[in-house]
Amino acid sequence: MANNQDKFILAIDLGTSGPKTALISIYGEVVGSAFEETPVILLPGGGAEQDPKCWWDAIMSTAKTVLSKGLVPTEDIAAVSVTTQWSGTVAVGPEGSPLMNAIIWMDCRGSEALKETLKSPIRIEGYPPLMLLNWLRLTGGAPASSGKDPVAHILWLKMHCPDIYRRTYKFLEPKDYINLCLTGRFAATYDSILLHWVTDNRDPDHVVYHDKLLKQVGIPSEKLPDLIRAVDVLGPLKKHVADELGLMQGTPVIGGTPDVHSACVGSGAVSDYEGHLYIGTSSWISAHVPFKKTDLFHCIGSFPSPLPGRYLILDEQECAGKCLTWLRDNVLYHKDELMQQENAPDIFKFLDRIVSRVRPGANNVIFTPWLYGERTPVEDCRIRSALFNLSLENTREDIARAVFEGVAFNQKWLLAPVEKFMGRRFAYLNFIGGGANSDIWSQILADVLDRNIRQVKDPIYANARGAAFLAAIALKYITASDIPGRIRIRAEYRPDPDKRKLYDEIFAEFLNLYKIHKKVCSRINKRVAPDVCALPGREQ
Repeated sequence: MANNQDKFILAIDLGTSGPKTALISIYGEVVGSAFEETPVILLPGGGAEQDPKCWWDAIMSTAKTVLSKGLVPTEDIAAVSVTTQWSGTVAVGPEGSPLMNAIIWMDCRGSEALKETLKSPIRIEGYPPLMLLNWLRLTGGAPASSGKDPVAHILWLKMHCPDIYRRTYKFLEPKDYINLCLTGRFAATYDSILLHWVTDNRDPDHVVYHDKLLKQVGIPSEKLPDLIRAVDVLGPLKKHVADELGLMQGTPVIGGTPDVHSACVGSGAVSDYEGHLYIGTSSWISAHVPFKKTDLFHCIGSFPSPLPGRYLILDEQECAGKCLTWLRDNVLYHKDELMQQENAPDIFKFLDRIVSRVRPGANNVIFTPWLYGERTPVEDCRIRSALFNLSLENTREDIARAVFEGVAFNQKWLLAPVEKFMGRRFAYLNFIGGGANSDIWSQILADVLDRNIRQVKDPIYANARGAAFLAAIALKYITASDIPGRIRIRAEYRPDPDKRKLYDEIFAEFLNLYKIHKKVCSRINKRVAPDVCALPGREQ
């Protein structure tokens, strides 16, 4: 039983694989959690969706599971704080019900609709010059040509599903939809709204919709939610939700933040230029910086942080830990007539063991982790993965090692432009996400990146812990400067200089593989988006 003098946050972390709901003290101690899986629906033409009702049902289920254990007194639960996957779109009616499945961050069907909106005889990096100037000046970035930003999702709906577009009262990010379910209020935070590319972000403490940007993309402001800070109290928990969960009436719900932002806070790397590396389904390298800046060529920028008055570097690589689940589900333990048994228990611990037995370089096998395209440091929704240089002598152990190393090489590809953006080298990177549970991956990353890797304790709770810290800041229990002292480092991995030459040589070939394969993949993966509004599985 926890100390009755403590206060706790019910932190909801909705990832792509499902929600993890945790009770976390205002000082970052995790006292209990529950997880439930939610499916991803992949559709022809680059579609990727999830059912918002499944999200909500799973969140309520996991919250009830945690709260039913009686780990802390109900009166000591000070707030609810939400973090979720980012860059998604939930179209809801006036009463708040979703009109269709949520379009999630992997969905690239909006690419053509965005191109149509950006149609111009003169372009710079694919953008009309005046539009690009407005975006860079006011927001610090521009919509991704891959079509994976919410602005492209909305334009796709406007073009292909006009009835849903017409009936939509508000387009919400996943976090803001969950907050709506909790409070009944339609609102977004300064950080969650960014990828709609219709706000003036020049002052991180006062982000507002901008008429010129709204007109530029043709989205009326009335279809978008009100804006608040991540550390503002959005409102009290709905009475019926509080009753169902057994929480106190009037329990405050904090504005919250998307997963990229909460991970930074939960990693403990909150000082300027202090970096963290996240490997979950996707991955990124990020840090706070004291300036606003954009690297359009590598899709990197600094944007409003959930911490008031701060800027955070944003970038993302599409598939990281997802590569391991792909290896597990589609290669090692694929359930077809050749494999009737259940998945082996502790498969990721098993992978750690076999990978540690293979010498660095994976016996000359190279894996490129672009299973669903890439975002940074290149934006390419048509590039795909490869297992390169396989021979009769290679084993599945070599393949497993190549997957671990391939994700690390992709991180190295991102590291250089991020450090150039900052104007300095990272002294170390705090490692979080599910990938940080792996000791061998931590060492591989240290060797490939040539940087110290600090393995944060309980790394899978970084997002939820970040959400809890933001609630504690909102309620004035702590300040941001208190956070680093509340993060424990499990181990620190240092680069092995004897591996430097080998990994640098393989990395050079890794980059060559992208240069060679990008044209081939572009030809193979050209697609004509079908009328997916009529596809089975879509809720009308």
